[in-house]
Amino acid sequence: MNLRPHRRQPVDINLAPLIDVVFLLLIFFMVSTTFKDEARLRVQLPQAQGEDIPAQEPAMIRIVIDRAGRFFVDDREVSDTRTATLARLLTERRGEDSTIPVLIQADAATPHQAVMTAMDAASQAGLTRLAFAATRSEGAAP
Repeated sequence: MNLRPHRRQPVDINLAPLIDVVFLLLIFFMVSTTFKDEARLRVQLPQAQGEDIPAQEPAMIRIVIDRAGRFFVDDREVSDTRTATLARLLTERRGEDSTIPVLIQADAATPHQAVMTAMDAASQAGLTRLAFAATRSEGAAP
């Protein structure tokens, strides 16, 4: 009979395999996830079949966005293309008439963000009647 007290060894939990598994899962999800670059999201604007909008409507604000993303409001280039600046310019241009239509004419290679900026500026200026200019598709009847 052994009556000496037994010393218990402290129980250790080895965390190294757990850390290895966590890092492997982290690497797996990082590699398998697809990332979207939304800042460079580009949209090919559609070709349209429909009626022509007169180029010179008596009371219309025309916003032209070129391929480089430059804005032109009624054939005058806007140097500051921030939404707040465009909204202020559109508010001045519309005067008291909030029913004046806005024609947004963007190049097919224009970044989608530029078109969204024009739409946001028109909305902030209180303009709700928006129209988009498109090129006529080749097979469409005039």
